[in-house]
Amino acid sequence: MSQDIHGEGSFLIHYDVEWKNLLEEERFRKELCENILEHYILNQRWYGGKASALKYIEIIDDFPIEREGDLFYGIVLEVNYKEAFVQNYFLPIAFVTDADLIGDKYIVRIKLNGVDGYLVDALILESFRKQIFEKILEGDKFKYKEVAYRRGRTNDAKSYESSRLMGVEQSNTSIIYNDKYILKIFRRVYVDENPDYEISKYLTMKGTFINTPKYLGSITLRFSNKNVITLGLLQALVPNQGDAWEFFTHELKLIFEELSRQKPNVDSLQVTKYLEQIPIDQIPSEILAWCPQSFFTDVAQIAKRTAQMHIALGSERSNTAFTPQAFGNDYTVWLKNRLIYQFENRINLVENNIYKLSGLALELAEELLSKKKIIRKQLLDFDEDKLKSERIRIHGDYHLGQILVQGHDFYIIDFEGEPESTIRDRKVKQPPIKDIAGIFRSFNYAIYATIFNNENELDLSQDALFKIADVLYSHIVGVFLKTYITEVQTANLNIGYIKEIEFLLQYCLLEKAVYELGYELNARPTWAIIPLKGISNILNQQNYE
Repeated sequence: MSQDIHGEGSFLIHYDVEWKNLLEEERFRKELCENILEHYILNQRWYGGKASALKYIEIIDDFPIEREGDLFYGIVLEVNYKEAFVQNYFLPIAFVTDADLIGDKYIVRIKLNGVDGYLVDALILESFRKQIFEKILEGDKFKYKEVAYRRGRTNDAKSYESSRLMGVEQSNTSIIYNDKYILKIFRRVYVDENPDYEISKYLTMKGTFINTPKYLGSITLRFSNKNVITLGLLQALVPNQGDAWEFFTHELKLIFEELSRQKPNVDSLQVTKYLEQIPIDQIPSEILAWCPQSFFTDVAQIAKRTAQMHIALGSERSNTAFTPQAFGNDYTVWLKNRLIYQFENRINLVENNIYKLSGLALELAEELLSKKKIIRKQLLDFDEDKLKSERIRIHGDYHLGQILVQGHDFYIIDFEGEPESTIRDRKVKQPPIKDIAGIFRSFNYAIYATIFNNENELDLSQDALFKIADVLYSHIVGVFLKTYITEVQTANLNIGYIKEIEFLLQYCLLEKAVYELGYELNARPTWAIIPLKGISNILNQQNYE
C-alpha cells in the first residue's frame, strides 16, 4: 500500500466483507497491524512506548461488544519492541459512516462491501459509551462469555443519562457518566488484575477508608482459563477543585511572593533536625511570618488521610492478597536486584548526559558519580533481619498529583502503581514508608518547581531561595511525620520503632530520588538538579566518609 492511508484525502482501503465479519478477514488484520496502527498509536497520549523502537504489532485477542444492534469490537494489541520487550494495549474499535460524528478523529478511512466509512476508536462515540455503562448496570457477568461486566454493591445508578470524555487524555481514558460516575478504561493492559481495580474494590468493600473514590463496577476480559485482563474500572466521581499538586504549587507561589516582599534574614532560618517530628503549634514564628499556619494544617490533613489509607490496607487478616507480611530474604533479594539494576541504569544516564548540565547541577552530578560506590553499598546494605515492621499493599506511585482536593480535605486516587514496574512488582507488599518517601519527594518537587517557574519574578538570589526551600521542606516533613506516626501507631499498624522508620525513610527517599533522575535526564535536564540535590542531601545527612 504505497498511498497515504492516514491523510485526509480520498483514499480508502477496500474490503469485500461486512463490518460484522471484518476481523475474520486476514488481509485486514495484517494491514491493520503492519500499516495502520503504528502511525495511529504513536500519536495517542495513552501510548507509553514512544521512547522505544517499535518492532511489530500483533492482535492477540479480539471480541465483539454488542447490544441492541450496535456492534463494536475490542482488540488487545501486543506491541513488540526492538529492545526485546512487549507491551499490551486495549483498543475498542467501531465502523462509522457519518463523518459528522467523528470530525478528524479516525484511525483510517475504509470501504466495506462498497460502503464508505471510517475505522475509529469506539470511545469517541456516545453509543459505545452508553452500551458499556448499561452493561455494567446489568451486572450479568456470564452473559457476554469472555467479557464480564460487574456491578459493585454500592452502585446507586439507575440508568444512563449522559457521558463525556474527561479532559485531556492521559495514560488511560476516563469517561464521566451522569456527572456522578467515572469509568477509567485502561489502555495499557496486563494479563492480571489491575492493582487500581483490586485496591479500589478492597477499600470500598471493607469500608474502612472513605477518602478514595468508591468502587462501583468493572469490565474484565477472561484472557485464558487462569488469567484475566482488567479493561475498565467504574468509580464514584469525587467533586474536587483539582489535584494537590495544583493546590500546593499555588500556595507555594503565594508564599514565595510574600518572601520576596519581606526579604527576611535567610541566615536566621534553620532547617529542622533530620526527620524530626514537629507539632503544628511548634512551628517557629519566623516561618509563620511568611508561611501561613493553614499551609501546615493542610499538610497534616494529607498525612492523616495517608495514615488512614495505610491502616485500612494493613488491617486485613484473611485475604492473602492484602494480609501484612514480615520482611524476609525473598523480598530483600527482589528489592536489591531491582534497585541495583535501576541505579546502574541511572548512572549510565548521568555519564551519557552530563554534558547537558551546568552550574550546581553539574557539581551535584559529579558528586553522585564520585560516590556511586557508597550509594551502591547503601542499596545493598538493606538487612531484613533488623526490621521488625510489616510490609503491606501500598499505593506505590504516591505523589501530590494522585490526591484530589475537596475544600481542605483530600481524596487519594490511582492505585495502579509505579509506571516502570511490571504488574507483579506493583503487587509486592512494601513498607508503607515507601509511600511517605514518594509524597515527601513530591513536596520537594513542588517547592523547587515553584522556584524555577517564578524565579525571574522573585527578588531573592537563587542561594537564598534554595536555603528557604530546605527550611520549608524540612518543616513540611516534620509536620507530616508527627501526624502520620501518631495516627498509625494509635491504630497499631506496625511500621516499626523510630530508628527503623528513619532507616526505611532514608532508604526509600534515596530510591525515589534515583528513580526520578532517569525521568529528568530524559525529559527535562534542567530539572535534574532536584533529584540530584535530594540524593546529595541524603548522602550528607548519612555522614558517609
